[in-house]
Amino acid sequence: MRCYSVINLKSMKTLRFGLTLVRHGETQYNKEGLLQGQAIDSPLSETGLQQAEAAGQYLKDVKFSNVFVSDMLRARQTAETIMKHNSSCSGLQMACDPLLKEISFGIAEGGRVQDVKDMAKAAGQSFPGFTPPKGETQEQVKERVKEFMEKMLQRIGDEHWNHRGEDETSSSAPPETSPVEGKPDDGVRGVPVHALVVTHGAYMCVVVRYFVEELHCSLPQGSDKAHMFALSPNTGLCRFILTLRKEDDRFKLSGISCVFVHRGDHVKQ
Repeated sequence: MRCYSVINLKSMKTLRFGLTLVRHGETQYNKEGLLQGQAIDSPLSETGLQQAEAAGQYLKDVKFSNVFVSDMLRARQTAETIMKHNSSCSGLQMACDPLLKEISFGIAEGGRVQDVKDMAKAAGQSFPGFTPPKGETQEQVKERVKEFMEKMLQRIGDEHWNHRGEDETSSSAPPETSPVEGKPDDGVRGVPVHALVVTHGAYMCVVVRYFVEELHCSLPQGSDKAHMFALSPNTGLCRFILTLRKEDDRFKLSGISCVFVHRGDHVKQ
């Protein structure tokens, strides 16, 4: 039982903010079942552009205060399309960050995803947790995730600490919402600070696993880890609520809860 967040957060000033992760839209490589990783910087396919438009329409009335994006073309195109539809993004600048790049799959990049799955199975492992020769290990990717999170937390704190609402000291349980379908602003209604992060599928798997296993992220009712740790569909959405506290002019994470993972109903509509 984690009671610390209820007891401590009521006695200190905190900042709650939303974090929405979005996987980029489909590329031709995705369509053909080929690995891109970092070496192949392909653009969105026609379907991928349509998926990005659908994500933009779905999120058009959701307010964002910050936008962080992988510096790879497929992620930038997706972010630009989402921002184009969203009035709250009109004055925001997209922050491109190489820490959000897809995992490097080494010698497997450009090859079939199924071949890597077969390699993983032969090694008694699963994809995308398996590391092909010359690829990044899960630990190396997790270090990138941690470095990005630290950078993001300091920036959010520096920019928005004085924008805390009156309810910022109240603890908030994760909404009891479906992990697949729901309203676009689930979990962030009335939350003044909300970061959009557009990145990649295998990278997002590492992020979610890190949140759940190491940051002890609380989950929506009915969630199971098999679903949590699965690969998001193209333009799939994951949303979390984070709580920041200030210590010696540094901002630190006090708590994290999951609203939903891998939502893709906007693509089906």
